[in-house]
Amino acid sequence: MRLVYFKTLQIRRIHTSIFLVALALALMKLDAVWGTTHEKTVTSWAIANRVIVIDPGHGGIDPGAVGSNGVREKDIVLQVGKRLNYLLNEAGAKVIITRQSDTDLSTPGSGSLLARKREDLNKRVELAHKNKADFYLSIHANAFPASRWRGAQTFYQSNQPEGKKLAEAIQSELVRIMGNTTRTAKPGDFYTTRNTRMAAVIVEIGFISNPQEAALMADPAYQRKLAYAIYSGLVKHYTEQINNSGNKVIR
Repeated sequence: MRLVYFKTLQIRRIHTSIFLVALALALMKLDAVWGTTHEKTVTSWAIANRVIVIDPGHGGIDPGAVGSNGVREKDIVLQVGKRLNYLLNEAGAKVIITRQSDTDLSTPGSGSLLARKREDLNKRVELAHKNKADFYLSIHANAFPASRWRGAQTFYQSNQPEGKKLAEAIQSELVRIMGNTTRTAKPGDFYTTRNTRMAAVIVEIGFISNPQEAALMADPAYQRKLAYAIYSGLVKHYTEQINNSGNKVIR
């Protein structure tokens, strides 16, 4: 009888331990889900109803830069753009994405490659103007002859103070969240940022000419992280903008 009793007690202890472990895991999962939902609920209102153009660069006849491992700029920036599109839509923003597939905006057979590229860029800018966008964000990948360079970096037009603030907010979140770049936002002169009538930035998500970074940028998990960092920068900027206007943030 004593042997049976001890065996029964041992089994109960094992069952109790299994239950406690399962409960702990369930609570951890619930906390993670709630935390993510709570964070999104707290921050997403800052960009709700904002009209934002996401412009994944290149596409179609224009592959953009190509890494030594065959990774094409047009492919990775499209994936990051689509993931960012999802995040912004979930937050209530009105998103216009210039392309959702391997295409460009030029008219097929309309002229030389250079003429088609000019038409393509012009139509991207026109799309932003037509929809009266609050913000234009172009996504690209950097390239340089020397393969040692790496790190995401954001650029803005020097005569756009609002674009500068947005670029700095996005860059600060790229630095914080990605953890592998110490670059700062810088002024630059690009067709899209120069010709848009709203705040505009270009995010170079990394150097495709760096084999290690090119491999990272081709990884879906890394693409999601990049999209979230850009999203977080947008939220940060618009939250600060609202706070500076005198409205209080409700948390």
